[in-house]
Amino acid sequence: MKLKTALVTRGHTQALKSGAVRPATFEFEFEEVPTIVQAFRRMVRGLEFDISELALTTYICARAYGKPFTALPIFVMRAFHHGAVVHNTTSGIRHPKDLEGRRVGVNRGYTVTAGVWARSILQHQYGVDLSKVTWVLSGDEHVAEWKPPSNVVPIEQGRKMEDLVTAGEIPAAIGVQIDSPDVKPLIPNAAEEGFAALRERSLYPINHTIVVRNELLAAHPTLAADIVGAFSEAKRLYVERLRGGLGPDASADDRFFGRVMGMIGDPLPYGIEPNRPMIEALLEHAREQGIISRPMTVEELFPEIPGAAAVR
Repeated sequence: MKLKTALVTRGHTQALKSGAVRPATFEFEFEEVPTIVQAFRRMVRGLEFDISELALTTYICARAYGKPFTALPIFVMRAFHHGAVVHNTTSGIRHPKDLEGRRVGVNRGYTVTAGVWARSILQHQYGVDLSKVTWVLSGDEHVAEWKPPSNVVPIEQGRKMEDLVTAGEIPAAIGVQIDSPDVKPLIPNAAEEGFAALRERSLYPINHTIVVRNELLAAHPTLAADIVGAFSEAKRLYVERLRGGLGPDASADDRFFGRVMGMIGDPLPYGIEPNRPMIEALLEHAREQGIISRPMTVEELFPEIPGAAAVR
């Protein structure tokens, strides 16, 4: 059985992509997409993959609208998001609270997971009332059925977010890359702020999970456990390499995960219980930000799968 799969090549997935780690009951048939975001949309709107990496908030939305796939508690991307907010230094924005009453750009959609985490930092760490900000989107959402809150609006037709921020017409934005001497991160020392949040509040945001088409999970009772086992073994090999020390060819990911490992042990925990606080936090942020209309539980996102108890 070959299963069409979309997955970014990273240190902890390399052994799967190279074939050094193989599942027992199927073969991965990897399709390399130009950017993994394209795979998200294809999975949500067209169910084009059997197994796909997917942003966690996209999955929350997809689950709320009954999309026929289910996530496994494999979390292949994590990041800090203090540095996601940039501002034009000529626009009068000096502190996060200054965003209230202003327009703030958002790269792509309002449900982008990095944006959800960044807004949660503005709200919970810096006291920003998110309802007092008008969020301007440069794109649309992966889940087409989702409807935004009233303070979420599209960018003016024909305009580019980067140009608007550079010109100061929009004073700040989340998730954009702008090369201008006037545009700088709003939160100083953002990378160290992220590590401080991990150290002091155990804030270690999850960005991406792995989803599988429901009909495959139903037809093959051991599939979920096999997928989790393969991802876990690939990760184990990567973590062993990190424990051996970082060489001169270490990537930015290697350095990041190596530092996290020195703080919390496993830099890429899989499974429900080690990640329950972060999943619950993201669900609460999604509710606070108007992304979901009712509270959801971890068990709704990661239900028991018959014959796959090891997945938990």
